[in-house]
Amino acid sequence: MKALVIDDEELARKRVLNLLEDISQIEVIGECSNGKTAIKDINDLKPDLIFLDISMKDMNGFEVLKNVEISPKPIVIFVTAYDNYALKAFDVEAFDFLLKPFKDQRFFKTIDKVLKTTKAEANSTFEKRMMEFFHEYSRGGTILNSVAKIPVKQGNKTALVDPSEILYIQASGYYAEIFTGSKKYVLRESLNNLDENLDSRFVRVHRSTILNMNFVKEILHSDYSEIDARMADGKLLRISKSHKKDFLEKIGI
Repeated sequence: MKALVIDDEELARKRVLNLLEDISQIEVIGECSNGKTAIKDINDLKPDLIFLDISMKDMNGFEVLKNVEISPKPIVIFVTAYDNYALKAFDVEAFDFLLKPFKDQRFFKTIDKVLKTTKAEANSTFEKRMMEFFHEYSRGGTILNSVAKIPVKQGNKTALVDPSEILYIQASGYYAEIFTGSKKYVLRESLNNLDENLDSRFVRVHRSTILNMNFVKEILHSDYSEIDARMADGKLLRISKSHKKDFLEKIGI
């Protein structure tokens, strides 16, 4: 069985690679540090098994799988730091989850499960499970990032901001201002990076604004075909012309 290890954290990749050295039935054919390379290597090298990090800097694991074109599909073992009910609900024989930090015993239990699963069984369940994953993901990140926190350093402490509490984020020079219902946090991070890592609840509506669709209360239309979104805290956010169509489609107008 040929395996590919995909994780943007070098130490995490090395951990999996070291453990695989003890598995004679599995041959490692490569490792990838980002989603773009992973898509190419999966389609070119045609591995039987992939260890796939869900959250990477350039894209997430679900986006990688959407671009897998080979047939038969590889068996997927997700490696993730996110632990919630949605992840556990999809723990099936065809593939598994390794929750970081995982113990060696847990890893070898997963490998044993994979080796006992025939290729036919893995192929027959892959498409169905992936469709369920993508459906949940498109509904608003119930799988991805639903329990992730955004660390914001504040003097001698670090605040952990829950994305579900964020109303909107606005650019301010080299910083991003994160607005929740009760506080404003200032983070030295670009809106582009935040936009890539936030789930589908969040929509870019302007080059300097990202908003959470769950907190949009009204849409205001002007005589010049311009629109603004009124947020839960009363703030009016301009929707730029370049983002207007996408915003209206996502909000169902």
